[in-house]
Amino acid sequence: MSTGREPGAAVEAALGAAGDDDLNAFISVDEDALERARLIDEDDRPGPLAGRPVALKDLIDHSGRTTTAGSSFYRHLATRSATVVERLEAAGAVVMGRNNLHEFAFGFSSENAWFGPVRNPWDPTLSAGGSSGGSAAAVAAGIVPVAIGTDTGGSVRVPAALCGCVGLKVGHGRVPLTGVFPLCGSLDTVGPIARTVSDAAAAFSVIAGHHPADPWSSPEPVEATGGAATLEGLRVAVPHPWVDRPLDPWLKSGFESFVAGLADAGAVVTVVRLPSLDPDALPPATYAEAGAVHRRWFEEDPERYGPSVRSRVAAVIDFDADAVSEAHRWRAGLRHAFAGAFASTDLLLTPTTAAWRKVIGVDEVEVAGTREGYRGAFSWFTTLPSQAGLPALALPVAGTAAPGRPPASVQLIAPRHREPALLAIGLALEEAGLVGFSPPVRAESGQLPTDRP
Repeated sequence: MSTGREPGAAVEAALGAAGDDDLNAFISVDEDALERARLIDEDDRPGPLAGRPVALKDLIDHSGRTTTAGSSFYRHLATRSATVVERLEAAGAVVMGRNNLHEFAFGFSSENAWFGPVRNPWDPTLSAGGSSGGSAAAVAAGIVPVAIGTDTGGSVRVPAALCGCVGLKVGHGRVPLTGVFPLCGSLDTVGPIARTVSDAAAAFSVIAGHHPADPWSSPEPVEATGGAATLEGLRVAVPHPWVDRPLDPWLKSGFESFVAGLADAGAVVTVVRLPSLDPDALPPATYAEAGAVHRRWFEEDPERYGPSVRSRVAAVIDFDADAVSEAHRWRAGLRHAFAGAFASTDLLLTPTTAAWRKVIGVDEVEVAGTREGYRGAFSWFTTLPSQAGLPALALPVAGTAAPGRPPASVQLIAPRHREPALLAIGLALEEAGLVGFSPPVRAESGQLPTDRP
């Protein structure tokens, strides 16, 4: 993970940039980080992340700091860091701040009722996506090379796509959840958002692996993350009818150009029919765990929740056993469908989102000339890999960015426990020039609004 600066200087620059942040990407900044970086500068045995600045979604405990979960009332002064933070710090990373997010990670816009909306570095009138919006905005804006987010249904990949970054959704159980405020424990994951695949891989190699205190943690050994894979002969399948829903023309064009480039690089790109991969079939009770997390607080005082999250919590607190059982059966069938697909292909390929442009304060987006709710457009391609517990990688398509408009984003989905192979393919795609980060360029009209919360 490289910043182009010595560790102390890198952290100092990150703190300064966070202090000048006009995107509302941070809830708090840790000035003590500079002293920790200076100690690492003096260490004759630095870790692999050697003083590199990292930001945390404010859902992840860091000892001595307060976790807010982006809420009006939850204030947890952590006495111990989350396992992921302990591993980052043991590797020499310096946590320099806590990122803004969608309240309790239960949404896709990061328009927070209590801390204000996270603004998109490409156009500050637009949403940065969610729920890890502050994490993606901080990375895209160049404040930190890597930020750690969480992903339950797309909350790493959606903001990575909307902000033009790399976002790794790890397989469920690959990174311990101890010290991370839950949304749905059977779906929750922790993963990096970065400017490059190599930075995402460096973070993954540190944070992944079993932890006995986490009942969700997989004991399966984590393979070493090596160099770039070969694209020659790589089998990639585009699943229909999943990908047939309307797309923003910009994203559709970017997806098609990526598919063509992938084939030109020697990959074998095929079309497969997988009718059971249908986001519309998702039972609402798949999120019943969120109701269990919030039931007591919500019943005591629902007004302590912001309007959008209040309605979502209200919708998941009263499922009966039959509904939950049906959700489990559906999820098992989905996992079997993915497993069947991977019997004949290495990866599945989809766009990451169906839309990219959501104006802050407006709950609909335009997709192919039609207005629709933003949550469905943002999560259509990200929800199913989460429900199946699979790793997925969101990547910005090279050459598709424009002023005020982030690059198109594609999603690669791999079989369970294949994160190292997925990252190796991502590295190969970067080396081939098919994907790559572009620093945000704001359109002339995309200046920060004067009425910012």
